[in-house]
Amino acid sequence: DQVVSHDAHSIPSTPIDSPASMLLLSSDVEVVGIDEAQFFDETLVEVVQTLANRGVRVIIAGLDTDYMALMAVAEDVQKVHAICMKCGSPANHSHRLSESDQLVVLGEKDIYEPLCRHCYNAAIQAEKSE
Repeated sequence: DQVVSHDAHSIPSTPIDSPASMLLLSSDVEVVGIDEAQFFDETLVEVVQTLANRGVRVIIAGLDTDYMALMAVAEDVQKVHAICMKCGSPANHSHRLSESDQLVVLGEKDIYEPLCRHCYNAAIQAEKSE
């Protein structure tokens, strides 16, 4: 029931299982914030369009490599990068450290690390050669 940043800032939230739930919960709101958009299915794009057409301001956070369609319909896109844990450059990849083969694995520093393109490619090559 909270969205919490890595530095412990939080805001109240309502967890949902599917994008369609947003339409049911947003009848009297001005702003909808969506975190971890990459974990929703492709119906998210249609739901976001419906909300925006109702005049709701929609703010989405997620990995842009997973939802290019959302970026295509957005009025404004702000890309925010982490810092590469290997070299300190801007990081645009989220490298999974766990060996889980599940599609969705929630976690923080123990499960994922931000990496720049160069360090990400090196990490993937190293994993392939193991």
